[in-house]
Amino acid sequence: MIDYLRGQLAHLETEYIVLDVQGIGYRVFCPNPYVFAGKSEETVTVYIHHHVREDAILLYGFSSREEQKLFRKLIDVSGIGPRVALGILSGGNPDTVVAAIHQENITFLTKLPGIGKKTAQRMILDLKDKLEGLGGTASLFDPVPAGASALQDSVPGWPAAREGLRALGYTDAELDQVWKNLKDQVGVDEPVDSVMKKALKLLYAG
Repeated sequence: MIDYLRGQLAHLETEYIVLDVQGIGYRVFCPNPYVFAGKSEETVTVYIHHHVREDAILLYGFSSREEQKLFRKLIDVSGIGPRVALGILSGGNPDTVVAAIHQENITFLTKLPGIGKKTAQRMILDLKDKLEGLGGTASLFDPVPAGASALQDSVPGWPAAREGLRALGYTDAELDQVWKNLKDQVGVDEPVDSVMKKALKLLYAG
């Protein structure tokens, strides 16, 4: 069972990276592959969930142990498979997802890709007492950045994506700037993970 891989970034796509480990290229599906952008000259560590099924062997990768642990907790919930769990993490960083579960914030959880009301309720029921040590104690109701309410009205997936990008270290000024280019590329019903990936692509290119 593979727990982590350490190597150089050989290729990056919107859903996965290819990690070169001593001449072998591993395709690793990630919540937000662009967090590894700009690290092609560095040796990077990717924490792995090694998923085996009848027709495929798949690698899911994360930039931190916290993400890896939360992913494994999520796939223990009935109705959440690896792809949906990956979408959850792409739509919200571990702290915000854990906080939403602790605070029983169904409104936030149902904005995540692939999560309906029943699944959100199941996540809260199954995981609320099993996430110790995974953060998420901060309130989800932080002051809303200027203009965010208008953004939410136009593209509901943007506020959650914005919060995830802020957790990655991007400033409000950077996010306000990227929105000017992003708003013409996303639709009203665009999923959070799609909005975030498009934003990361623009941030990386800029």
